[in-house]
Amino acid sequence: MRDAPSRRERQRTYRSPRAAWPNRGLAVALIIGAVLLGWWLPHIERRHPLGGLSYDTGAAQATLGAIASGIITLTGFVLTAVTLVIQSVQNTSPRLAGLLGFFEHSLVLFGALTGTAVYALVVLAQVSPEHVPRLSVTLAIVFVVLSTGATLATLAGLREVVTGGGLARAVGLRVHSVLDSVWESPEPPATARNGPGPGPGPGPGDPATLTAPRSGVVQNVDAPAIVEVAARHGVHVTCLTAVGSFVEPGAPLLRVTALDTTPLDTNSPHTTPRTVPRSAARRLTRAVRLGPSRHVDHDPAYGLRLLVDVAIRALSPAVNDPTTAVQSLDQIEAVLLRLAPRPLGTATFHDREGTARLTVPRPGWDEILDLALAEILHYGSDSLQVQRRLRALLDTLARSVPPARIAALTAYRGMLDRSAHTLADPAMTATATTPDPQGLGGPASTDDGPAPRPGPTE
Repeated sequence: MRDAPSRRERQRTYRSPRAAWPNRGLAVALIIGAVLLGWWLPHIERRHPLGGLSYDTGAAQATLGAIASGIITLTGFVLTAVTLVIQSVQNTSPRLAGLLGFFEHSLVLFGALTGTAVYALVVLAQVSPEHVPRLSVTLAIVFVVLSTGATLATLAGLREVVTGGGLARAVGLRVHSVLDSVWESPEPPATARNGPGPGPGPGPGDPATLTAPRSGVVQNVDAPAIVEVAARHGVHVTCLTAVGSFVEPGAPLLRVTALDTTPLDTNSPHTTPRTVPRSAARRLTRAVRLGPSRHVDHDPAYGLRLLVDVAIRALSPAVNDPTTAVQSLDQIEAVLLRLAPRPLGTATFHDREGTARLTVPRPGWDEILDLALAEILHYGSDSLQVQRRLRALLDTLARSVPPARIAALTAYRGMLDRSAHTLADPAMTATATTPDPQGLGGPASTDDGPAPRPGPTE
């Protein structure tokens, strides 16, 4: 039985796609705080000298002017660097820039740099021959040091993610961070493919269908909200569209089936079990959140999709970079290993009394495996690195998956064998059929010692 997550867990999970807002708010707060501090502190120093580095009027004005102009120039360089990084990421996959939020993560840095420049200008306006705010000028120098350190740290991080391997690692970490909160379930798989289990049974009323109010991609299904409404009105809700799918206005979104003869709208004695109250219908429809694009925070399969995108872009003839594809397979293997022992497929959520209230379609093991490996195998069929890395991946998964899931791995192993035998040279076929977690160059060994290298296939 799967219990719906608590309200606190739901709120924590749903905030993650909106992480840009705290960044924007903090950036604005830094700028406003710099203005207020630059105005307030010199006034305090006029009445109560607080110390600081010794400056005369000319030196203080020159220092503050140099700080303001230098920080403004530095901000332009940082903006240019971030723009180049975004362009580089978009060349790998147009969807990665929005997912990883490079510009959003840099907003705090822009706020710090702009705040430092504004602070210096505000303090500069209050320097006069009669009064030099020594502590205010000293703080401007401290802010320059802190801003420069933050800039260097940010640029070093951006340099790391510009590479294909860095992008794959960033996506892999993002997927791992949401797997436990999105695809957790103690229920055993219903079938070998983890397909939908038995439903709640037919209710006494005909099902009612709720439609999408607008077009968009299903970003999230708020299970706790739907379970709460369904339990209150004695119904079972079936989500007709999986997370990540695009829907048009008026497309079927939810099917509501009454489980008892209690009227759904207790305030209206004329309501039948076949009727969904408007208030309940609105709450159910709002619980299926639609947006312009998929988001990995509620859709781990989208994270796998992005890892595959990085790999197949690297395998394209224009790029021809199988090493990046191998690095993507490293992250894909890590995700599949975490999913291997878990029940997958259609999820059923229950209320506190144990009654099934919500059914949500989710991909099963076979669908996940196809998403993760099929295209890479297709586009990397002539790459020795990809062939060997895929074999090592399948060997690793075979030691972790339940017996019912071995068949899918065996099918992919057969595809790899057929692909390897299409190579013209038998020696190349022998090389391709040797598992290697590094693609090429890794030690081929087993638990009993070095494994013999396969000979040429006749």
